[in-house]
Amino acid sequence: MELKKHIPNALTCGNLLSGCFSILFIASGMPIKAALMIIVAGLFDFLDGFAARLLKAHSPIGADLDSLSDVVSFGVAPGMIMCYMMNNALDLPRITLDGIDLMPCLAFLLPVFAAIRLARFNIDDTQHIAFRGIPAPAMAIFVASLPLALGQAGHLTDGALGFWACLGITLLLSFMMVSNMRCFSFKMKSLTWKGNEVRWIFLAVAIVGFVVFRWLALPFIMVLYVLLSVFFGSKTEQ
Repeated sequence: MELKKHIPNALTCGNLLSGCFSILFIASGMPIKAALMIIVAGLFDFLDGFAARLLKAHSPIGADLDSLSDVVSFGVAPGMIMCYMMNNALDLPRITLDGIDLMPCLAFLLPVFAAIRLARFNIDDTQHIAFRGIPAPAMAIFVASLPLALGQAGHLTDGALGFWACLGITLLLSFMMVSNMRCFSFKMKSLTWKGNEVRWIFLAVAIVGFVVFRWLALPFIMVLYVLLSVFFGSKTEQ
């Protein structure tokens, strides 16, 4: 019976390993595989929380392990992907130090603000049903969606998404992670329509969009999540 207490932590370690592989892939010049590993990490992140609630296996070490894993998978890994995209942009401003381009390093604002976001989450007891600021996994999946969508469109290696666009996305996501915007979570008290309208609408649109447009739909699905949170995030707390 004691084994069940370790299942959520094992899933969390799967999250961490996925983040490590994402970093390995992007360092090896494989952005598609790096992005897919962030998606896999997000799946593990969902499953570990679900397993902890189902098995009633919550623990302080589990909460800390989850945050540490999230910093890697949903902070460092997307930061590395964004750095890669900035470094390959055609309009990259060249400011170097010892042969290293410094401007793409601005992408590391993402792991910095993700760490702040996660640290704040750990001491904020008002984020059980809805989040304050966009969650780090949502930010990471949006960043991961960019090379996936560009790859499907055939523009992954031609610098179609410029440096300034990448920088603007980085700054916006960094700000949104530490903002006070209320974002809905998928923790449902029941599976009924009433009280979960926003969640079910989002899931329906996301599934249809992904089936029809595949990876091209993913960035727009994440934008939809933000828009629904802006307009209806507070209502999901009721």
